[in-house]
Amino acid sequence: MNLLALDSRWQRLNDPNYACKCCGRSFGGLVDMGFGQPDCWPHGALTDGDTLTVGDDVLTADLCVFDDLRFVHCVVPLPIRGSDEVFLFGVWASLSLEDFKAYVLDATGEKTGFAGAAAWLMNDLPLFENDEPLECSLKPAESDAERPRLMATSGPLAQAQAEGISFDQLLEIYAACGEDLRPHLMG
Repeated sequence: MNLLALDSRWQRLNDPNYACKCCGRSFGGLVDMGFGQPDCWPHGALTDGDTLTVGDDVLTADLCVFDDLRFVHCVVPLPIRGSDEVFLFGVWASLSLEDFKAYVLDATGEKTGFAGAAAWLMNDLPLFENDEPLECSLKPAESDAERPRLMATSGPLAQAQAEGISFDQLLEIYAACGEDLRPHLMG
């Protein structure tokens, strides 16, 4: 049973016909949040085009190469307690050169069989901030339409991935990302 169905804020978030009284805004469900590049990327965001190249450094929507580092764009799934919904953070993971090459070969169809790899979360997530990259495990995407999944191996993020986050924590994440939905869901 979806216990959040009893929360009027949850109902408003998921009702495409609801309109905020102060501004007319509606939502129609969860909105995933993402990062356009790893936090250490110094060259700005992708703007017009599919690739940003500065010297040997390259950023695309899916991959990034910066100095001797290799990154893959992936998702951190966070189940929402009391519902069957999952919020996704679009993040970047750092891989070893060997694992990065195996991932790219699999993603391009040149050589299948990427089974996952050790990786490090390279974005600072609201509510889960770290001073250092967080050790994780990169799992292959479950379909061609999805990104690979990044699962923390320990700490508060791993606990949240295993146990889920509350709706109030989700609203805090939105607010920290610049999308404070709380006043719009009050009715």
